[in-house]
Amino acid sequence: MPAPEGLRSAALPSPVPGDTRQRLLDAAQSAILSKGFAATSIEEIIAAVGITKSGFFYHFADKGELAHALLERYLERERVLFDEIFARADELSEDPLHGFLIALKMFEEIFNDLPHAHPGCLTAAFCYQDRQFDRRVRELNTSGIVAWRERFRGRLQVIAARYPPRMALDLTDVADMLSALADGGIILSKALDDPKALPRQIRLYREFIRALFLGTPAQS
Repeated sequence: MPAPEGLRSAALPSPVPGDTRQRLLDAAQSAILSKGFAATSIEEIIAAVGITKSGFFYHFADKGELAHALLERYLERERVLFDEIFARADELSEDPLHGFLIALKMFEEIFNDLPHAHPGCLTAAFCYQDRQFDRRVRELNTSGIVAWRERFRGRLQVIAARYPPRMALDLTDVADMLSALADGGIILSKALDDPKALPRQIRLYREFIRALFLGTPAQS
C-alpha cells in the first residue's frame, strides 16, 4: 500500500518553480547523494540549474554555506515527516506501543518506494566525508542524529512504562538501532541493487519491538 500522500510529499517535496535557491539545493542534494560532496562541483550544480556562477554566489557565499543550508533543509523536512507520521499513528491508536508499530509500518511503506519516496540519507553522506566540512556543519549533522535518538527514545520510554521490556536493554541503544538499520538498509539497497532491502530491515525492527514489549510474533 503506498504511503499517504501527505507523508510522500514531506519525504520528497516537489521543487518550487522559479525558486533558484531551492533549485540549487535540489541539484546539490541529488549530486551529493549520488557521488558525494567532494566530487560535486559548483560548476555542475549551476549547469544543472541553468544559472551563472555569480548567480550561485548571490545565494551562497561558498560551497560550505551551501552544505549547511542543504543539511538544515534536509533535517527540517525529516522533522516534518516524523511529526506527520507520529501524528497520524497517534490518531489511529491511543496505545503507545500500537501507535509506534503503526508508525514503523508507515516508515516501511515510504521506504518501499525507493528512490521516489525517499532520496537517501544526507546525514550519512555527510558523516562519510566529515573532513570536507567545518565545525558548524559537523555539529548540525550530529544534532540531526541526536534528534532521531531523542524522538524514538522518548516513544520507547512511554511504551516501557506500560509494557515492561522482556529483555534488559538500554532504550537509547534500541532507539539508535533504527538509525543504524535505516542507513545500513540504504547501503544494502544500493550495493545489492535491491530496493526492498531497506523496508525489510524496518519490518524486522518492527517485529523486534513487538517481541521486546509483548513477547509475541506478528499475526500477519
